[in-house]
Amino acid sequence: MNMPFDALGDVSNEALLVAFGNGDRASAQALTMRLTPVVLGYATRLLRDHAEAEDVAQEAMMRLWKIAPEWRQGEAKVTTWLYRVVTNLCTDRLRKKRGTGLDEIAEPEDGSPSQDARLMEKARATALETALGTLPERQRQAVVLRHIEGLSNPAIAEILGVSVEAVESLISRGKRLLAKRLAGEKERLGFEDDET
Repeated sequence: MNMPFDALGDVSNEALLVAFGNGDRASAQALTMRLTPVVLGYATRLLRDHAEAEDVAQEAMMRLWKIAPEWRQGEAKVTTWLYRVVTNLCTDRLRKKRGTGLDEIAEPEDGSPSQDARLMEKARATALETALGTLPERQRQAVVLRHIEGLSNPAIAEILGVSVEAVESLISRGKRLLAKRLAGEKERLGFEDDET
């Protein structure tokens, strides 16, 4: 699979991993650039600590490289495998830190043209991150995987090692708790104007 790096954009994650397992370093670079931001974003949302999330992302990618030579294409999706590894690594870290508060991380600016819009978006993101942080761990994982990472319920079930029905229940309960936690914030976050 010796080809220019930009030519790998249409190659599947699974094919890139198999190619790396067979010694193609360009495939590893393409897969790293494609998957590291996804893994880092998910870990940051679960841990609410960017430095810890970077460690988890690095560990998850190292584990991916270690299993590359044995990867059997068609048995599982690389992203599903990675989300499961990240979920487990984050769960382990959170269990070790039980009882200690995690600092809030300021969201990066999203590029909105006006300062007011950026401040409102930041306040909304901070409120959502804070509310997500109050959810029980499994509900937070399910809600983040579904509504932030955009995964399907069957994929989430595979990642969390539960049934699809359990995922639906976790998401439903998590959304109800989020709505309850954010109910008093609607006016401050500018959502009442959206309803008129």
